Amino acid sequence: MSTNHRPSCKLTAWQALETHYRKVSELPLRKLFSDDPKRGERLAVEAIGIYLDYSKHRITDETVKLLLQLAAASGLGDHIEAMFRGDKVNVTEGRAALHVALRADKSQTMLVDGINVVPQVHAVLDKMAGFASRLRSGGWKGHTGKPIRNVVNIGIGGSDLGPVMAYEALRYYSQRGLTFRFVSNIDGTDFIEATHDLDAEETLFIITSKTFKTLETMTNAHSARDWILAALKSPDAVAKHFVAVSSNAQEVAKFGIDADHMFTFWDWVGGRYSMCSAIGLSTMVAIGPEHFRAMLDGFQQMDGHFRSAPFEQNLPALMGLLAVWYNNFFAAETLAVLPYEQYLKRFPAYLQQLAMESNGKHISTDGANVAHQTCPIYWGEVGSNGQHSFYQLLHQGTKLVPCDFIGFARPLNPLGRHHDLLLANMFAQAEALAFGKTSQELGREGVPAWQAPHKTFEGNRPSSTILVERLTPMALGKLVALYEHSVFTQGVIWGINSFDQWGVELGKELAMQILPELDGQPKGQSKQDSSTGALIQRYLTLKGQ
Repeated sequence: MSTNHRPSCKLTAWQALETHYRKVSELPLRKLFSDDPKRGERLAVEAIGIYLDYSKHRITDETVKLLLQLAAASGLGDHIEAMFRGDKVNVTEGRAALHVALRADKSQTMLVDGINVVPQVHAVLDKMAGFASRLRSGGWKGHTGKPIRNVVNIGIGGSDLGPVMAYEALRYYSQRGLTFRFVSNIDGTDFIEATHDLDAEETLFIITSKTFKTLETMTNAHSARDWILAALKSPDAVAKHFVAVSSNAQEVAKFGIDADHMFTFWDWVGGRYSMCSAIGLSTMVAIGPEHFRAMLDGFQQMDGHFRSAPFEQNLPALMGLLAVWYNNFFAAETLAVLPYEQYLKRFPAYLQQLAMESNGKHISTDGANVAHQTCPIYWGEVGSNGQHSFYQLLHQGTKLVPCDFIGFARPLNPLGRHHDLLLANMFAQAEALAFGKTSQELGREGVPAWQAPHKTFEGNRPSSTILVERLTPMALGKLVALYEHSVFTQGVIWGINSFDQWGVELGKELAMQILPELDGQPKGQSKQDSSTGALIQRYLTLKGQ
């Protein structure tokens, strides 16, 4: 794949947007809607069961036209094809980024280094399905003959955020006789709290680490091993209470896990894109193979839409372009994701890694410093809770925060008027952000003049609304892939590699240098700066060492 050696901000399309921004940046949404009564219907796209209303953005038809020209000038179509072809789009690591193969149909062909990887993917999925069915039916027994009732996933980053998000999102579909816990933090409290009320005889650990050497994961894995052995008193128990998701068979065997109980994934799958690989084993155990495959189908439908739909009707492309519009022209530094669905409470946290680990870069694909801002900060909370915490800032603060509202027409748990009230709030918040409330309107309501400035809402705060019929496994797959491809679109526009993550490495390296000093080993000549050195000494003093 060729890289775009011309900085994005030097493209004619980018410069045209800069000029256009100066003309439209102060246009009020009230005027845009009053001048175009059909705007709310016209600036919307519906595809594969997802309805995207982007009419409440500070854009005109010309804005959309120029953003689409920017996508074309950046070679977005060619980059999409390169990713789906299995080209080494992860240029700094010389790898493909072919997570779309993880949800490909058996009949499809997707090549990595000339090899069709789809049969490998389905072989692992079939193995996962066999394991999940056996455990869910009670056929998998622990060391003492009791069936497994507790599953603890140990991982970090994509090996944790994807599984825990998917479990919470699809808990409605989970087998309620099984308990699921997730351990990621190297803080011992995470492990202790996850296991304190579990019976070791009925507990199985899924250790998820590609190398089986990840510091946090393996520290927790060895604590889990000690916990099992302390209770069950036999090294043979490890084989019955641990399975691995890894590509390092040697380290897995050394740990004591049977090779038949290792589920493979590949180096062309990035961690944050891996929830539909073997990393999703805990998800499949929770919801069952049939629901898991429905989720994969949702991913695949969005993949096909992203690859084939014209950009003016392309959900991920439009969302990605709008994110660029606010990030680079309005200088909006954050993007709020606001699901009005309790089951999606971990979705914003999942998107934080997906977006910021992918696009939190200041170096372009050709090794030069980028000359523009890249990834906004993603954050959010389930909507009705957020309304009583940070929505004050969204409405009347000094920062511009574009928002994504996500709602579902049919609740999974109908209860009186709860769902209508929930969705009424979602629609109202988007309306209030867009149109606000003027001092004249307040005056007509009898609000005293001295109080009016405090009750005035300036509006003109942009948002998208994503509406789906129901939160199903298939719908979740579509939503996750929607954001995956939106993030990819943004990375292409900015000319960066969305598939490496060198920024996470330096802190790990320094931690390993510091660790011997915290263990009380002679440090020789200290290489720490005065602040870090003083902090280490204060820690050792407080520790009583």
